[in-house]
This record gives sequence, C-alpha cells and structure tokens, in this order.
Amino acid sequence: MPSYHWLVYLVAFLAAFSVSLLTTPLAKKISIKYNAIDYPKKRGLHTVPMPRMGGLSLVFGFMTAMLILVPFIEDFRTIQFGGFIAGAFIIVALGIADDIHNLNAKVKFLVQLLAALVAVFTGTRIEMIMWPMFIEPEIMETFSIPFTVLWIVGVTNAVNFIDGLDGLAAGVSSICGFFLMILCILTGSPMAVVFTAALTGSSMGFLPRNFNPAEVYMGDTGATFLGYVLAASSVIGLFKTYTLLAVLIAVLALSLPILDTLFAIVRRLLNHKPPMAADRGHLHHRLIDKGYTQKQSVLILYVISAATGGLSLLLVLENNAAFAVALIFLIIMALMIYVYKKRL
Repeated sequence: MPSYHWLVYLVAFLAAFSVSLLTTPLAKKISIKYNAIDYPKKRGLHTVPMPRMGGLSLVFGFMTAMLILVPFIEDFRTIQFGGFIAGAFIIVALGIADDIHNLNAKVKFLVQLLAALVAVFTGTRIEMIMWPMFIEPEIMETFSIPFTVLWIVGVTNAVNFIDGLDGLAAGVSSICGFFLMILCILTGSPMAVVFTAALTGSSMGFLPRNFNPAEVYMGDTGATFLGYVLAASSVIGLFKTYTLLAVLIAVLALSLPILDTLFAIVRRLLNHKPPMAADRGHLHHRLIDKGYTQKQSVLILYVISAATGGLSLLLVLENNAAFAVALIFLIIMALMIYVYKKRL
C-alpha cells in the first residue's frame, strides 16, 4: 500500500475533526434560531431545554473532508460516491425537518427507505452472500437489494435509538468508525477508509460539547447521518468477500446499536406497541435505572463497544485463539461490572 494513503486517511480524520469542533457552536446557534429544541420529557434525562440540531457540525466536518480528498481517493467511483452523498443529503434534510417539526415515524421511515435505495442503485450493494446451507447462490443474489436496504435503514435507526445519553451516540460512533476504518484498511477499500476516518473525526470533534454535561445534542440530524455513513461504509468496505463471515464481522463491529435496536423492536412488539415507538427500555436507560450515573453508563457502553469492535478485528485476522481469549475477557469483564454493582 503506498505510503501517501496514510496521509490521506490522516487528513480525512483531522479535517473532519477540526471543522466539526469549530462549527459546533454555529450548529447550536442555528438550532436556537429555528427552535430545534429538545424540551424535558418524562422518559428523558435532561431538566432544561437543549438545542438538538448540533449534528449539523458532524455533517459540516464530514463533507469538508470529502471536498478536500475526493481527488486523492484511489478506488474512487463517481456514480457510487454521488449516490452515497445524495443519500446522505436526503438523510440530513430529513433529520433537520424532524428536529424542527417532529415528523411522523412512517414519514421518516419512507424517506430513509428512499435514501437507502438511492445508495443501493448507484452501486452501494451487497451483491451476494454465500450462506452455509444448501441454497443456490442465484437464490441468495435475488435478496441482494432488500438485504442492503434493510441493513442501511436498520443501522441508520440503530444509531438514532442509542442517542439517549450525553455523548453516547457520538462516542459509540467514534469507536465503531475507528474499528470499521481498520477493517476497511485490511480489506483494501480506500474509499470506505476515507469515509470511516472522516466519520470518526467528525464524531470526536463534536464530543467535547456533547459529553456530560452536554451543551448541545446532535438530534436526528446527526444520529441518522452517522448511522447512514456507518451502514454504507460497511457495505462498501466489508461486504466484498460474499461470505457469511463478512456479515458477522460487520455486526460485531456495530453490535451495540444493532443489538439494542433489535431488543427494543422485540420488546415493543411483545408489548403490542409500534416498533418505532419511543420507550425507556434501552440498555442505557436500564443502566441509569440501576443506579449508574450518566457518565458511568456511557463509559460502560464505550467499553462494550470497543470490546466488540476488537473482537471483529480479531475475527477478520483469523486468530481463533486470540478471539477466544478476548471473548472470555469480555464475559469476565461483564461479570465484574455486575458484581461490583451488586456490592455497591
């Protein structure tokens, strides 16, 4: 790999980080100007009104990095990149409208579906997965488009669902983006690496003003944008081998938001509630209800996200012994946290 690739990735991170950090106060002012305010509510944890369109700074940081680095991306594909950016703008426009007007869940889902379809039909697609059963590849290939759309819409909403504590979505997205970046480097996908490096930088640039006690929220504008970029980047960078292992690696790297969302959907269906209905049953809410502070809860979820990201890295390196040791360590760490809390 040419050495200048590392410079491109570093510039992507630094440009996104700097612009996001510097424009967060601007995003806060825009939120106040257009009354994009998150007022205290029963299931919420804040007691004062909070500007909630701070995610604009994430978009500013990411898009600035794209403008600077487009000419330097080695495997740049114009149509695929254009579709990716078009889908991102659709997601951002939807997030802005929702942060200001609180849109209906069905309307949001349909627009997210449109954004995913734009990305899919311009080349961001999981072509085929070799399932380890007696299923013909041609049969699996017919599910390529719906599977990719489901993945993009699902991860987009998953990140949005975990945005319930100060710094949680930004921090988890930074961690997921970092591990995805490494995984994409290993699979040889320069465009996906640039995407994930820029996403990691913009998330970390936003975090100083979003960590507890937060002075601005990212809102749907930021959370759905981060989810969309993570989903599309993983498709471009990881789903190149056509094996079930690629799915497992991607799910592990993004496991915290994905599993939390799956459990939320199952929980709501069992309680005869709409899958998109908000509730107070997410993992971060349960940690708070158990007595952990916001900072403690967020840090625990950071550690879990980093641990599962590390497992995905070990899996792609095909080091079974290291993977087993890391998995055992993760289980022991979870038990220690549980016992520590019980003793308190």
